[in-house]
Amino acid sequence: MVSTGLDGDVAIVTGASSGIGEATVRVLAREGADVVLAARRRERLESVADDVAAEHGVETHVVPTDVTDETEVRSLVAATVEEFGGLDVLVNNAGLGRGSDVESLDTSQYRQMMDVNCDGAFFATRAALPHLREAGGNLVFLGSFAGQYPRPANPVYAATKWWLRGFAHSVEAAHGDEGVAVTVVNPTEVRTEFGSEDGEAFEEVFDPGEVTEPAEVAEAIAFAARQEAPTTTSEIDVYRRDKFSHF
Repeated sequence: MVSTGLDGDVAIVTGASSGIGEATVRVLAREGADVVLAARRRERLESVADDVAAEHGVETHVVPTDVTDETEVRSLVAATVEEFGGLDVLVNNAGLGRGSDVESLDTSQYRQMMDVNCDGAFFATRAALPHLREAGGNLVFLGSFAGQYPRPANPVYAATKWWLRGFAHSVEAAHGDEGVAVTVVNPTEVRTEFGSEDGEAFEEVFDPGEVTEPAEVAEAIAFAARQEAPTTTSEIDVYRRDKFSHF
């Protein structure tokens, strides 16, 4: 059974200051959820939160968070439960991609991707699980096409997304009988700030309509968040229709 909305639900979105995270905040709020916005850029989070609250009449709460810091992540979840009394949805969206072959990737870039993409999702999931179990809630991971198929241009980034996908489905297996639903949403190229650390961002490389837009991925995340027990949607792939014609 699928509900018609998220009225009264409480959701945390990591990486909420831009791109897919910001779009997800907007879609979840449109569906009636109260949303906690987490990322490092406080001013940007507050701007999005104020806009969303005014447009949709929901409650928003900003908790600046570096997902690589387990203490900050614990505080994020604790602040959410203190503010709203519980947690129904966690969207593990925060991620980082550094495009490089193995020999050219320096250790700091490697560590940064592992810290954000793997450790960040682990810290948030660990902190949220008791509350999601209590609520029979939904845990959504932002995966990637790169977590399903080899990526010769950036194998370490791909490996972090393979890790994320394996972690997510293992959590699904471990906690499904406790009422926790888990979904991995896998987009391909999306017009966001992704890639800006090493050159041009995807939002500059691709024209509107050329690849997936953040709002399209956000709709898939919201679909996952709306699932009600005993059903879950384990995995959603968000590809442009001609994706596989390029192989």
